[in-house]
Amino acid sequence: MHSILSNESYDFVIHCGGYIDHSLFENGGQKVISDHLTSLFGLVSALDRSKLKKFLYLGSSDEYGNSPSPQKETFRENPISPYSFAKASASHFLQMLWRTEKFPASVARLFLTYGPGQDDKRFLPQIIKGCLKDTVFPSSLGEQSRDFCYISDTVEGCFKILETNDANGEIFNIASGEKITIRQIIEKVVSIIGKGKPVFGKVPYRVGENMKLFADIAKAKRILSWEPKVSLEDGLKKTIHYYENV
Repeated sequence: MHSILSNESYDFVIHCGGYIDHSLFENGGQKVISDHLTSLFGLVSALDRSKLKKFLYLGSSDEYGNSPSPQKETFRENPISPYSFAKASASHFLQMLWRTEKFPASVARLFLTYGPGQDDKRFLPQIIKGCLKDTVFPSSLGEQSRDFCYISDTVEGCFKILETNDANGEIFNIASGEKITIRQIIEKVVSIIGKGKPVFGKVPYRVGENMKLFADIAKAKRILSWEPKVSLEDGLKKTIHYYENV
């Protein structure tokens, strides 16, 4: 990595690496931690800082663990998996670099971003495809409260961080700020498409899963002058339209 980057200068860097993996430490979680943090350390070490204006790291709502909702950036992180531990560690590492070396890093702590083109392994694409095929598919009871943010709003929030000098060293929740249960969003998808047969209660909850994970976005509104624009209804319709035509 160092040999590739050391000969180039960049004004802006967005670190999007590291796929979601909820493996326990004894079942591969050690590699999850290593993959996330090693890549970050290597990238930061390789960058020419002389022209760097902003380094943006994409964090995760999972960093909050079982903290009470709505989750605020001032909460102490409470990781419940190697993945969330790695993400929280990365956030602290970058804040340390800002405090000690003025490395211009910020963290966009994303909640459930969704939209066209999302990986088929993720929650909403699986639900949408199951409904489009009118199949019977298993689900948990769906009592978890979550926060879904449409992709264009997430992207705009990230660009606002890149454009804002006061964002250096800060963490921002990038989310809709609205809660909805998993069952409600599945039922919305079924209603919009007009078919699909979810069977609630067939999938167990993850061990340690936070049942209420939705964001307080007051900080992003105040400092970034940002707030989401796409309603859940419109976002779901756009996403469903995409999967109907791929």
